Amino acid sequence: MKKVLMIAHQFPPIGGSGVQRTVKFIKYLPEFGWKGHVFTRRARKVQLTDSTLGSDIPKDTPVFRSAAWDLSEWPFPLNLAGKYIRRKILVPDGERLWQIFARKQAIHTAQTGGYDMLYSSSQPFSTHLLAMEVKKALPSLPWVIDLRDEWTNNTFVKAYGYPPARILREKEMERQTFEMADAIVINTPFMRDNSVRDYPWVKDKIHVIPNGFDLEDFAGLEPARINDRFTLTYTGLIYGNTSPKTVFQAVSGLLREGRIQPGDICLRFIGNYKPDLLEGMAREHQLGQVVEVLPYMPHLESIQNLLWSDAVLLLLGENTEAIYTGKLMEYINTGKPILASIPSKGAAASLIHETKTGFVAHCDDVTTTAEHILSMVENWRQGKPLFQPDRSEIAQYERKELTKKLAAVFNGICENNAGK
Repeated sequence: MKKVLMIAHQFPPIGGSGVQRTVKFIKYLPEFGWKGHVFTRRARKVQLTDSTLGSDIPKDTPVFRSAAWDLSEWPFPLNLAGKYIRRKILVPDGERLWQIFARKQAIHTAQTGGYDMLYSSSQPFSTHLLAMEVKKALPSLPWVIDLRDEWTNNTFVKAYGYPPARILREKEMERQTFEMADAIVINTPFMRDNSVRDYPWVKDKIHVIPNGFDLEDFAGLEPARINDRFTLTYTGLIYGNTSPKTVFQAVSGLLREGRIQPGDICLRFIGNYKPDLLEGMAREHQLGQVVEVLPYMPHLESIQNLLWSDAVLLLLGENTEAIYTGKLMEYINTGKPILASIPSKGAAASLIHETKTGFVAHCDDVTTTAEHILSMVENWRQGKPLFQPDRSEIAQYERKELTKKLAAVFNGICENNAGK
């Protein structure tokens, strides 16, 4: 069996959706002739943990951990200075110190492991800079980079308002990474098109492998429950320009017009949110009786709550057309309709239309959002089916199938190198 060294800053016991892509690849790669070894950071002080994600990692998986060098983990009040340094000074991101100080250990791990492939996953983008150092030390070791999110075209990164000099510096880092990598795995066709627009010469290097869902995560869970209110659930973070404001305005309008009653609907949010963020917005829209906020849950518990819901909520703000979120891929397999307040011509909207898994309204379209909510609530009251998903389309996003595609990328590089 071939071996791949996978450099991933976000790895269990760290929690969150970004961890799952690498974990699921490691889980299923052995079925396609590859065994993953992991190089990551120590995670003793991280705020968001999820021990359940570790159950997907084969027990014999070697995991090499370096010091974290995370300034945000300094004790208060030094952590405030650390957060400032991470955001304003370190380039391309707050993990640059990890990349610098883990360099020798990562290179030693690669040199002594007898690896057939090097793989790095972002965010953070410093992960690729660390892998680049390994590639420089072992130029014959093939390197595949995996972009869960865009780098310099990333809407959320652009929102930071970095000065032009920093943007140019990151663009050069991105160019060097793309140039040195043997292959580039990217999350959506929209992200691929943006990359090819900026770097036309990468076209033949790019492979689109989206996020997905793991059928085994759904095994043994309760498929449904009867709710006394139509329950619409959102899981995960709310960040950048992502906001439930349009949905709150739509529900508030329906309540004000008497088309639905507070006892008809529950908007449930599950995740690690800033105190009073959602509660304050709910009060502002007179939705105190409608909005329910629950803390972050382990991954499987979160899925169970989706299955107990009547519908699931997807939120994306303006200029996020290139993005599939990890939660969307699990949403499409829940059997619950998706209410999507997102860019109507983006990657997520296309996926929902292709799989016939929900209802899309542009992220600032209150009227259409309200129409979708009212239709869903009325059909729920009458016990009518809310939608008819296309299971054949959904099946192609299963994690095992996506891992098979990654293994094919690895194999193709090895075969090409053998033929040289």
